[in-house]
Parts: sequence; structure tokens; C-alpha cells
Amino acid sequence: MSKNNGSSPFVEIRNSAGSGNCLIVCEHASNFIPPEYDNLGLKADTLTSHIAWDPGALAVAARISEVLDAPLVAQGASRLLYDCNRPPHDASSIPAQSEIYRVPGNENVSDEQRRNRAERFYVPFRDALAAEIEKRPNPPVIVTVHSFTPVYHGKRRDVEIGILHDSDSRLADAVLAQAGASSDFIVRRNEPYGPQDGVTHTLREHALPRRLPNVMIEIRNDLIADEESQNAMAEQLARWLDKALEGPDPALAARGTG
Repeated sequence: MSKNNGSSPFVEIRNSAGSGNCLIVCEHASNFIPPEYDNLGLKADTLTSHIAWDPGALAVAARISEVLDAPLVAQGASRLLYDCNRPPHDASSIPAQSEIYRVPGNENVSDEQRRNRAERFYVPFRDALAAEIEKRPNPPVIVTVHSFTPVYHGKRRDVEIGILHDSDSRLADAVLAQAGASSDFIVRRNEPYGPQDGVTHTLREHALPRRLPNVMIEIRNDLIADEESQNAMAEQLARWLDKALEGPDPALAARGTG
């Protein structure tokens, strides 16, 4: 079951009453742009590409939510309008260029327009996620789910799954250990991005101040291009998370999903 957050049509919450110990987040779940933004001056085919959203990420996040009986908080508008994994003071929260693409509707955005975008898209998402964290009977584990393009600035990426973290690597370490023991995928730490690229804002904003175990998962989007591969990937990742939370670290084991 899913619902829009009461304060915004652009925040979706699924399985809010889930009894699992994880809370799943998908900041780049949608490529929707309201008509008044005139597609930000971009062609329709560009808006189906990775610059507008994370293809396949929502489907994977939703299946992980089901397997782990975990709440899911997802953004319902394109990252080009406002990237909810960036703070308002960061210029990349409203990118004038994304990879090789100019975004005409984001060029020459005034300070007032930036504030309006943040109030419309970022603040409701941030507040809804914080509310879901605070309503949990026990402090949750934060898991954010993303996808990335196989070719970036003309260069092929060989990494298939990235396990990312900021200053708290507890859960990432445990997930990487599980991946190393049971994966045919190329799995790497803090690739194809890392905290130096500013991609861990959600972890910094919501997990680190509360000392919640956390991890960011990046999946190469050609590996989750259809429903079958999305479900298979989600179930693999859910197994890693489940096993990681049963590991020797008491801070993690206390939150095991089994």
C-alpha cells in the first residue's frame, strides 16, 4: 500500500506500518515534471534518461521494502527540478547541466526560484523522511537505493554495484563482507561515487546525527532494466542486508531483521 505524504503530492510513502528494522529511501524515484515547468526545455527522450531519475531504482527499493517489511520513502518528482539528495545551499541541487546535457530551465534560476523549488520539493521530502524515522518504535537502519548509468562522459563503468558510506561505515562494511562471500557481481566501496562527490547528503542529514546504521546502494541500471532483473537484484540485496544485520557488530545485530 502506498500513499502521498499529506503535505506534498511529490512524496510517496509505502508500507509505513512495516515491522522490519530498515527504512528504505529512494531520492531519485521519478522523472515526473509538472506541466508548468515545460519539461525544463528538454526533449522527451532526454527525460527518460538517467539525468532525470534513477531508472529501475524505485522498483528495486519497493521490492526490498516488501522482502524486509520496511517502510519506503520515495520522491515523486524529477531530480532535475530538485535533487533531494543535495542540500539547498548546493548548486547541484538544481543542476544547470547534468553530464553532457544542458538543462535550459535550470539556467539563470534566481535565488527566489531556488527557494521556491526547495520548499516545494526538498522540504516535504526531508520532513516526511524525518517523521518516518521518528515514528519507528526502534531506531531504524537507513538504506538508500540508487542506480547509475553504464556509460558516463563516454567512459564505460565496470563496477556493477556500489556500496557507499560516509563517516559511518559499519553497515557498508558488513554488506561488503556479505557481497564478497556470495556475489558474482563486481561490487566496490564508494564507487562510482563517494562522499567526496556530495552524494551522501541523506545519510548526513538523517542517519549520522542520530547515529543510525546506514548505507547507500548504487546499481548499474542496465542490470535492472526489467521486472525480472529488478526483483532478482532486490532479493539479493535484501539477503545481504539481512545477513549484515545479523553479524558480529552488536550495534547492527540488535537490528537484525530475522
